[in-house]
Amino acid sequence: MSLQGAVLSVADAMADRLGVLQRKLRAEDLLRVARRRAGVDDFGDMSFVGPLQRLLDACVEEASLSVVGRFALRWDTVRFLSNLLRLREAERHAPAITQQRIERPIFITGLPRSGTTFLHRLMMADRENRAPLVWQTIYPYPPRDGADRRVARVTQQLRAFERLAPQFRGLHPLSAISPQECSEITAHVFRSLRFDTTYMIPSYRTWLDAAGHVPAYQFHQRFLQHLQFQEVSAGARAGRWVLKCPDHVFALDAIRTVYPDARLAFVHRDPVDVLLSVAKLTEVVRAPFTRHLDPLEIGRQESARWLEGTQRMIHAEAGLRLAEPICHVHHLDLITDPRATVESVYRHFRLTLSLDASARMDRMAGDQPNGGYAPHAYRFEDHGLDATAERAKFRDYMVRFGIQPEAAPHHHAPVPGPGIAAPQATRTPTGLLSDHRRTS
Repeated sequence: MSLQGAVLSVADAMADRLGVLQRKLRAEDLLRVARRRAGVDDFGDMSFVGPLQRLLDACVEEASLSVVGRFALRWDTVRFLSNLLRLREAERHAPAITQQRIERPIFITGLPRSGTTFLHRLMMADRENRAPLVWQTIYPYPPRDGADRRVARVTQQLRAFERLAPQFRGLHPLSAISPQECSEITAHVFRSLRFDTTYMIPSYRTWLDAAGHVPAYQFHQRFLQHLQFQEVSAGARAGRWVLKCPDHVFALDAIRTVYPDARLAFVHRDPVDVLLSVAKLTEVVRAPFTRHLDPLEIGRQESARWLEGTQRMIHAEAGLRLAEPICHVHHLDLITDPRATVESVYRHFRLTLSLDASARMDRMAGDQPNGGYAPHAYRFEDHGLDATAERAKFRDYMVRFGIQPEAAPHHHAPVPGPGIAAPQATRTPTGLLSDHRRTS
């Protein structure tokens, strides 16, 4: 154990003995702190308070929060609340914000670790596209006084997290100016599966599944309106929103409700190849925030969660009424020929890819092969998973979308699909998944 880890372990033990980590966190106390820091007190719609208290209760009762975890939860919550106050204040001074039109946004989703991030970043090489950036989702408005140092502040915060979780950068390279996942936006109203990844809080996940995601995506649209209004007011032209998050697969009906002209792109990958990577990422993300980490429980949770996700993609393909057909992207195609794959997405949505954008994508793919992800190797038993059992569970998904096995520990025959070609599978030894082409 490192010196930092030993110090934090002692701090956790002391806080636990003193009962600090079991103390209830109250929404009204955090509302008061946010109002004091923001210097304003009007939140407008207060429907987020109930979800906030559910989240706080679940974290205290179920997540075995460490000292770092309790501090991070409180810091995050106050930041979200402060942002809500700033958004409301901006709307009072400029009512035109909520009149901004978010037209025909593209939502990229699919299994995590399937290439959604790589595809998203490639599409950001086109100057016609825009995405919420990491620093914008953390601080959507500049400070009222002093220099605007939001990018520098977020850079420092990311470095601090990487000191707590040094494996994170290799698993998910991220900077302040990277495009950010939409779960960070919906977290502002405390209706986000982002919390379910960071903390072990099954009661919160059960509640959110039952409550639905429409309020979260109504806020999501409002947040984009604020970003777009600021850019248009500064003289920029409103571009095409390209948004990304694997968790979108659990909210497809909500996306259709809030964005009836939304376009969907599903990225597909062999689920067995995905599960070990996403389980490891969840383990790395949770580790600083909890006193009790169970890799086997994480493996079971991720397997069940993404089995449901694949079922939702199957049902969406069959019955989700959208303005345009869903675009399907295969991971192996994406990493084999990134630009050609992006061109196929553009053709599907009847968009024009300029020569400049095409050249910029080529440069990006050359500078950051595989999206900048480092190679990794994972063992099935580390997370209590069995390759054969997982392959059987996900067979319907693989058949429906013609997904070829990338790792076939027991030399399974390729899974047939409905006329969708896929590249040759990669085979690896039993029990070990070599992650030499891992993208997120």
